[in-house]
Amino acid sequence: MDRETMQTLIEAAASGERSADDAVVGAAVEATIAALDDGSLRVAEQSGPGEWRVNAWAKQAILLYFGMQDMVIHEVGPFQFHDKVPLKRNLDAAGVRVVPPGTARYGSFLEPGVILMPGYVNIGGWVGAGTMVDTWATVGSCAQIGRNVHLAGGVGIGGVLEPPQAQPVIVEDNAFIGSRCIIVEGAVIEEEAVLGAGVMITASSRIVDVREGADGQVYRGRVPARAVVVDGVYPRQFPGGAAYIRCAYIIGTRSERHDKNLSLEQALRDYDVTV
Repeated sequence: MDRETMQTLIEAAASGERSADDAVVGAAVEATIAALDDGSLRVAEQSGPGEWRVNAWAKQAILLYFGMQDMVIHEVGPFQFHDKVPLKRNLDAAGVRVVPPGTARYGSFLEPGVILMPGYVNIGGWVGAGTMVDTWATVGSCAQIGRNVHLAGGVGIGGVLEPPQAQPVIVEDNAFIGSRCIIVEGAVIEEEAVLGAGVMITASSRIVDVREGADGQVYRGRVPARAVVVDGVYPRQFPGGAAYIRCAYIIGTRSERHDKNLSLEQALRDYDVTV
């Protein structure tokens, strides 16, 4: 089934014009999830620097797929799962390393060279070649993680499945996401950005640029390319008194020497940030 036909049938089922129980619709949904699983289709595709286009119908297919599937028991060695969605298979042929009990759900895609430690990649997620998903890091539904990215231990990449037209979380190529960072609500981390431990980025987060000449420019829901970012707070006055609200600060720019000679963590140490 070609992509145009799949899209037409899925959109019709999502709008109620066709029944989700229709066998042809079911075949379109199955074909779409299979295409997400083998990487021939992505939930979001890059349309320019820092810009992404969402294939909302692919997300609609995931929602329809959940409704079509029954709860079943999956046996994987000593592990047992009770779920609607099976795990990915043929990881050796795909050139992907998954360390027990790391889990990648069917309908996600991992390029060759990905290392998945005991973390998790949900359906619709896409992870690029050379990327490390470290221990207890999670890649939520439909999140798009670029090539040669490091998601350090405990990183939480949120899933954005509904509404279907909403942009998922995007982490572009060669970014470093420090331990226990949280990125949710369709936020974008542009190429080669470096986030220190514990940074939280949401769609509404204040990301304040304090680099020389930046004059405190504020970004929301987007970290610019090559930015070095740390966790912080800013003061805010409330009727009952002053409080400090969490934010992020852009304190520097990743340099050429970080690319060629030093670890990405050194980009943070250069700014006297503990990693």
